[in-house]
Amino acid sequence: MYQALYRKWRPKTFADVTGQSHITETLQKQVAEGRTSHAYLFTGTRGTGKTTCAKILAKAVNCEAPENGNPCCRCPSCLGIENGSFLDVLELDAASNNGVDQVRALRDEAVYAPANVKKRVYIIDEVHMLSISAFNALLKILEEPPEHLIFILATTELHKVPATILSRCQRFSFKRILPEDIAARLRYVAREENIDLTADGAELLSRLADGALRDGLSLLDQCAAAGGTVDSAAVLEVLGLAGNLQTAKLMEHIKGRDARSALLLLDELYAGGKDVSAILGELSTLTRDLLLRRTAPEGGAALLSGGYDSAVLDRLGKDLSANRLLFLATQLQQTTANLYASANRRTDAELCLLRLCDEGLCGDVTALTARMTRLEERMAALPAALRVQASDAPAPAPKPEQPVRKAPPPMDPPPWEEPPLPEEPPLPEEPPLPEEPPLPEEPPERFRDIPWDEPPRKAAPVRPQPSPPVPEPIPAPAPVSPEMPKAGGPAIPAETAPAAAAPSAAGAAVWREVSEGAKGALPPMYRAFLDVCRGTVEGSVITVFAPDDMTRGRLDNERVLSALRDSGASLTGEPVTVRLVVGEPPKSSPEDLRKNLIQFGSQFDAITIK
Repeated sequence: MYQALYRKWRPKTFADVTGQSHITETLQKQVAEGRTSHAYLFTGTRGTGKTTCAKILAKAVNCEAPENGNPCCRCPSCLGIENGSFLDVLELDAASNNGVDQVRALRDEAVYAPANVKKRVYIIDEVHMLSISAFNALLKILEEPPEHLIFILATTELHKVPATILSRCQRFSFKRILPEDIAARLRYVAREENIDLTADGAELLSRLADGALRDGLSLLDQCAAAGGTVDSAAVLEVLGLAGNLQTAKLMEHIKGRDARSALLLLDELYAGGKDVSAILGELSTLTRDLLLRRTAPEGGAALLSGGYDSAVLDRLGKDLSANRLLFLATQLQQTTANLYASANRRTDAELCLLRLCDEGLCGDVTALTARMTRLEERMAALPAALRVQASDAPAPAPKPEQPVRKAPPPMDPPPWEEPPLPEEPPLPEEPPLPEEPPLPEEPPERFRDIPWDEPPRKAAPVRPQPSPPVPEPIPAPAPVSPEMPKAGGPAIPAETAPAAAAPSAAGAAVWREVSEGAKGALPPMYRAFLDVCRGTVEGSVITVFAPDDMTRGRLDNERVLSALRDSGASLTGEPVTVRLVVGEPPKSSPEDLRKNLIQFGSQFDAITIK
């Protein structure tokens, strides 16, 4: 049966492990000197050799003829551990055995001596998946295990392991494997498996592995299944990735601000099955290489991804400034991060390309900076003869003073123009209207009678006088006929409202309550019109006095009338009718005004009406 390459070519000894010499040398020396610990914790990213080193360590401590700390891989112990026939070396997956019951069963079995080898070894992979109760059950035996017991824990998320577990283990951190080490291992495996792997294909696979040798072997296995030579073009075709050539061509379009060609190339790659995020990711990697080459040309070679040769980087980064490269990298990073929550990934990628080709579409300070950079580039591209400094340019000669021309004498108007008409004399000012006679003086301790249904008017000044006795009630003045003109003035037109009896104090107070109750059921547009109106309540009739026809027309609708009827019925206890008239309400008599004032003062404790 066919076996995957990463399983078939898993290292058998510490010397076969790639890229983790700082760990393998330490473990090899511990085994050689017999100073192995009772608990180990291997941490690191995927595919870096954690489980592989754990199995090698289990064989090394049980090997019957170790070779300088390495297992011999020939004795019965090494062969039994390798094929899994010895149950004394047990590999557990904490993701599926994360309960406290499984850990208790393991703890109960661990006290027994091994049957076939010298040491009983438990390899717990992804140990961070254990529950808190399972960790607590593991603490005691992990701290004081039997002499024949060794625990090897492996995890990719160290921050999830409790500190009580960390303090009981020797921790080894596995780092990402360098691309050149992965490429060397891939070439060795391809040579042993008779796979035609080219140098550029191995280099591309090593970069795609992202520091994980297992991923690199899996990608090589996938590309070799297609048959033929495994070069960079074949890798790109099999894995469905936008290659370096397409990425460099896309960067050339962005560099030349050719948005049309960039969008067409993106559409071609998208139609060919290329992933949008992979296209932007490779474009971001290329931008990073160009930025590092621009900012650190001498010491930045070790930081480059290695996917592009020097000729391509020199050609693409020739006319790109550091500011624009920084802008390109920022836009690509933001767009790539937002693709996971995007409703249309292709649209977001196209918008990103448009912004990369024209910074002015961003609408921020970047657009202004881009315009200034373009002007500087155009100025630098001009011939030296045309770039004259402003300080060296000759000053403009002063203009000779022009003689002041006298204005020509005014010409006579032509005969066909009519002379202007003489200004009309101003109209005589109309005599002012006679002032109303002043109200009779009142006692100093008395307040002015202010009716509830009229706006307050400015009070007449009170002269200081001795406190006389309370005078008799002032008789009501004789009503003035509307048709009768005032002395010295024109006739005043008659009121629109019909004549009515003077409202009582109770009626005015009831109107205020009716009005406030109706406002609560009306929108603000009707409340404003209702505020400028006055009214009276006489029996079951509510009379609303509007100041003009427009206000009356706005209030003359069923919604306002219904609100007034409901409010009046709730206060009077009987059905009421509403009348809308235009004009002012009849004036109250002095007796009613006095009652209104006394009723108003009775609402407050600090006011006394005399």
